[in-house]
Amino acid sequence: MNKLINKYLFLSFMLSLICSVVVGQEGTLSNLSKEINSIGQEMIAIPPGQFYMGSDGKGKNFDEAPAHVVHITKSFKISATEITNVQYEQFDPTHKKFRGKKGLSKEDDEAVIFVCYEDAVAFCDWLSKKEGKNYRLPTEAEWEYACRAGTLSGFSMAGKFPKELYKVQEFNRDPKPVSLQVAQFPPNQWGLYDMHGNVEEWCYDWYGSYIADKQKDPIGRTSGVFRVTRGGSHNTPPDFLRSANRMAMIPEDKNWMVGFRIVEGELPSTKPLPAESPKAFALEVKEEKFKWSAPRTAAVFMEPIYYVKEPSCDNNTPFYLHNHCPAITWCPNGDLLAIWFSTDDESGREMVILASRLRAGNTAWDEPSEFFRVPDRNVTGSSLFYDGEGTIFHTNGVEVAGGWKNLVVVSRISTDNGATWSTPQLVNAEHDIQNQVIAGMFRTKEGWLVQPADALPGQSGGTAIHISKDNGKSWYKPSSVMEKPVFKDQGTGPVIAGIHAGVVQLENGDLMALGRSNDIDGGDKYAGLRMPVSISKDMGESWTYAASEFLPIYAGQRLVLRRLDEGAILLVSFTHHPREKEENRRGLFFKDSLGKEYKGYGLFAAVSFDEGKTWPVKKLVTDGMHRYLNGGGWTGFFETSKTNAEPMGYLAATQSPDGIIHLISSNIHYRFNLAWLMENAD
Repeated sequence: MNKLINKYLFLSFMLSLICSVVVGQEGTLSNLSKEINSIGQEMIAIPPGQFYMGSDGKGKNFDEAPAHVVHITKSFKISATEITNVQYEQFDPTHKKFRGKKGLSKEDDEAVIFVCYEDAVAFCDWLSKKEGKNYRLPTEAEWEYACRAGTLSGFSMAGKFPKELYKVQEFNRDPKPVSLQVAQFPPNQWGLYDMHGNVEEWCYDWYGSYIADKQKDPIGRTSGVFRVTRGGSHNTPPDFLRSANRMAMIPEDKNWMVGFRIVEGELPSTKPLPAESPKAFALEVKEEKFKWSAPRTAAVFMEPIYYVKEPSCDNNTPFYLHNHCPAITWCPNGDLLAIWFSTDDESGREMVILASRLRAGNTAWDEPSEFFRVPDRNVTGSSLFYDGEGTIFHTNGVEVAGGWKNLVVVSRISTDNGATWSTPQLVNAEHDIQNQVIAGMFRTKEGWLVQPADALPGQSGGTAIHISKDNGKSWYKPSSVMEKPVFKDQGTGPVIAGIHAGVVQLENGDLMALGRSNDIDGGDKYAGLRMPVSISKDMGESWTYAASEFLPIYAGQRLVLRRLDEGAILLVSFTHHPREKEENRRGLFFKDSLGKEYKGYGLFAAVSFDEGKTWPVKKLVTDGMHRYLNGGGWTGFFETSKTNAEPMGYLAATQSPDGIIHLISSNIHYRFNLAWLMENAD
């Protein structure tokens, strides 16, 4: 159940009682003027007036609340349609290369796409100089005012979006080709076409929360991370096409869903609202360097605790039913920082990355707060990495809309223990496969950063890696051309066997990876299918594959592979999948405190001291206590005992300077050290 705060629910009732509202008092349809500018764009004069901006903000539409009165005090002219290819190419002839990309926007009169915010602003500047007038992007308030055209319903033409106006209004991971010809359907009451759908449109404003006060000519926030887009697009459900629906994007992003329309007129001189206040995870963060205790020689296993908590009512954090896909790091001030996605649907556009801290000296994690969200974009895949020298790296996938196939990777850094973060930078500018980030970034002995990312959104297809040789300033993917792809639909370039792979660098400089699926027959040595191990001797330009000694893992399970500070390599994985029948349930043999073997099931750790050749230490991640726990994510409730540990979950881990391994699943934080893993080893 969502706990998205809306202090103005009474407005929903209020708005439902209003049959009409005085909008555009100074002008009506009969005296709206039109003109054609030098690029052939019809400009419609919009009269001053006031309107209700936003909605009651229920559920995933929380950012539309509070609904508030906005007064547009001056008339402005707005283009009747979105800017088309032929109009944009008068400014930038080279843009013609994008025509037909993804099967979209081939013709002169189709809406231009693949334009970022700065492209749209540059077009306005060019047209302003060309005509000696002031052209710009509409403010978010001007856009919604013009879209509503005096109406209060979700769509300016009706309460529901008419099916006869559909341009493939359904979720598609890859866009279905559709005409983006402007003005195919009737305009709204003020003569504006395609305000609902066709393509999203850039607005002037930085994205930020609404306030309840009545406003005049608002222009958003003084600063921000994302620029507002409005109107919705083809290949997305009608709910995203509503008059009040708010979206936003990284300004540098350009894709097949977003174009723009223009306004003629001076930008309102209104003072913008202040920048958004810091979220809870960034408040009262100590900056003093923490004095860690020396690693203990005695075995340590602490009671498991929950790091995912439902926020309280005054937290104002979007929180959904499905919390999953974590990453974790230690901070130089002694805190632990964990992040994960919260959503109702893993393909959903409501998805948000939340964060929580376990502050130094505390025994319980903070309530979660918003860490990263691109409004109405799926943001599957997150990674955190502290380099030990003062910088924390965050990478994340960002979709065009929903799903998690056509992602870009964005990167941010923090040098103050995760309290503030740099502006998101596009690791690569192309929304494509091989960009679903996996927790597990590491630094090689050469000083390079390596970030694994799933090659495909399905259950198989391998893992790609991104490499930065300049401390995250630029990234590349190994791109050698394989004679024959190893895995179906893997895309170009070499990949690791298995998705959600963990990767480490060996002492000889090779890379080693273990992953989920693409399993390999173990032959005589390891009968049956086994988890694949991948080795690269050329920093990911090519890989060889073999069967490991470990059993495969499946849906709802993600492993950890990392080098410990002590030098050994740690694998944390699962012995079986809980959906297997009891009689077919796999397991592994472990030793108890007396050296007696027993068969155990669920979450286990294995340690190698010879660079992954053998794994002599294997231990079930449980202290033997009977506990009834909630694994969250896809795991749900389970019981621990001497022979049973957590049966599934997405894992992430970090090791703090005191030697404690901090392992998190989709909901639970485990803490133990190498000495504990070694307790019953030979």
